[in-house]
Amino acid sequence: MVKRMFFVVLFLSSASLNAGVYRWVDAEGRTHFGDRPPAQIAPTELVTKSDSSGPNSTDRNRQQKINAFLEQKKKEREAQQAASAKADQQAVKLAARCRKLNARLKYMDSISTFYNLNDQGERVFVSESENKQIRERFQNKVQGICGR
Repeated sequence: MVKRMFFVVLFLSSASLNAGVYRWVDAEGRTHFGDRPPAQIAPTELVTKSDSSGPNSTDRNRQQKINAFLEQKKKEREAQQAASAKADQQAVKLAARCRKLNARLKYMDSISTFYNLNDQGERVFVSESENKQIRERFQNKVQGICGR
């Protein structure tokens, strides 16, 4: 269907390009030009030269600018899609990390006290104030990363 419409438009435009140009002078002495000769006055048909060499340099220049613009927009669109995909990947990674941190935070709530291992591998339990500081530091870390 598109090809058929293209050929119809092409045929009609070529017919109008081959139409003659007429010149005539009216009763008041004014010169007129038109694509159809007037009925009352004898017109003179003018010979027009068509440029059969193809589009002129202005048309080529305009087409090059359009092509460059379209190519630039395509590159911008691709860059935007790549940035969006990267942001989506980072969001997925952050969500997974936050799930792990929140699970660890929940586990810390179930522990009554923390300990360190000494050089002999024995447990040395921390004081209540150190226990509180460890919990607060970890909660601040989770809040800083996950915003919760």
